[in-house]
Amino acid sequence: MPETHVIAGAGLAGAKAAEALRAEGFEGRIVLVGDEAEAPYERPPLSKDYLRGESPREQARVHEDGFYADHDIELLTGTTVTDLNAAARDVTLSTGERLGYDRLLLATGSEPRRLSVPGAELDGVHHLRTFADSDAIAAALQPGARAVIAGGGWIGMEVAASARQKGLDVTIVELEDVPLSRALGREAGLIYARLHREHGVQLHTGVAVARVEGEGRVERVVLADGRALDADLLVCGLGAIPRTVLAERAGLAVENGVVCDASLQTSDPHVFAAGDIANAEHPFYGRRVRVEHWANALNQPEVAAKAMLGKPATYDKLPYFFSDQYDAGMEYRGLAIGADAFEIDGDAEAYEFVAYWRREGRTIAAMNVNVWDVGDQLEEEILSRAI
Repeated sequence: MPETHVIAGAGLAGAKAAEALRAEGFEGRIVLVGDEAEAPYERPPLSKDYLRGESPREQARVHEDGFYADHDIELLTGTTVTDLNAAARDVTLSTGERLGYDRLLLATGSEPRRLSVPGAELDGVHHLRTFADSDAIAAALQPGARAVIAGGGWIGMEVAASARQKGLDVTIVELEDVPLSRALGREAGLIYARLHREHGVQLHTGVAVARVEGEGRVERVVLADGRALDADLLVCGLGAIPRTVLAERAGLAVENGVVCDASLQTSDPHVFAAGDIANAEHPFYGRRVRVEHWANALNQPEVAAKAMLGKPATYDKLPYFFSDQYDAGMEYRGLAIGADAFEIDGDAEAYEFVAYWRREGRTIAAMNVNVWDVGDQLEEEILSRAI
C-alpha cells in the first residue's frame, strides 16, 4: 500500500517540502494542508515591494499555477490541522476528516505577537503575516496619512520604510533604546536608526505603547511616558511566536520551538519539522538553533524530505536573512550572539559597507550593505573559524 506523507502548513517551507519529496523520488500520497485560502506564497514581499504595490500577487507564489496538480500533490487550502495523535499516527483536519500518515512534517510557521493594550481592537490597528494583512495595510498607505509603527525589528522597520516611500508621516515606537539592537546589536542598530531619520521618520525609543484611542478606529497612540501620537493607522511589528500547539498537545519535545535533531526529526521518529518552528541541532554551532527567516523555510525542507524518506541528511547551513529598506539592501550571515567586537569595512555614512561581528578574533557573523558578490567569501570566513 502506498505511503502517505502529510505536511501541516502550506507556506514556503511546506510547499518546498512537497516539491522535495517528489524530487527525491517519493511516489506515495502527499497531502499539503494550509489554513489560508491561498496557494503557498513567500512572505518577504508583504512588508516591501508587494506592500507598496510594486510587485503582483503572483510573483510571491512559491510555484506556478498547476504545479501541485502536475506533481500529484493534494493541496488543501482553507484547512487547518486541529489535532495530532502521534501514537495513532493520524491528524484531524478542521473539516472533521482524520488523515493517517507514515511521515508528518510540521511546517506551521509562526504568528505575530499581538498588541495587548486598551484599544488594540480598534479598526486601523494592524499586524502583518498574510496577504490579507498586507492588503489591509496597503489600503491605508495614503500619502499624508499618519502611520505609527510599534516595534523596531525587521518587520517594523521595513513597513516604516515602505510607508515613507508611499508618502506617509511615519513614527516608530521601540521598547529598546536602539531599533534592531536585539538582532544586530547597538552599533549596527544605530546605523539603521540614522537611515530612517534621514528619510524623515520619527523614532521614539525606550518606550512602549500604553493604549490606543479613537472612536471606532485608531486616532491616537498613547505611549507609556504619556506622549500622544496622532495616527491614522498603527502597525504592530512586535515579533513572532512559533506555532507549536500541535506538537505540545501530541507530547513532542518543545522548547523555544519544536526540538529537532540535525536531520529535522522531532522526538517522534515519524514526525519532522521545518521553518520557523524548528529548533534544530546545528553541527557547526554544536547546539540547537531556531531562526525565523526566509532562508530556513527555503532550505530546510530538502533536508526534511530526505530524512522523511530514510536518507541521510543534515541541515548545516549558516543562518541567513536579508532586508531592503529605502536604497539600503543588506544580507546577514551567521549568529552575532556572544560577539566581543564589531568592525566596519567601508562607508557606513553612505550605507555601503561590510560589518563583522567577532569573538576572540574569529568572525562569527557578517552583514553586507549595498556591497554585493561577497556572500560566499563571508560565509567561508565564518565557517573557517580562522582568526
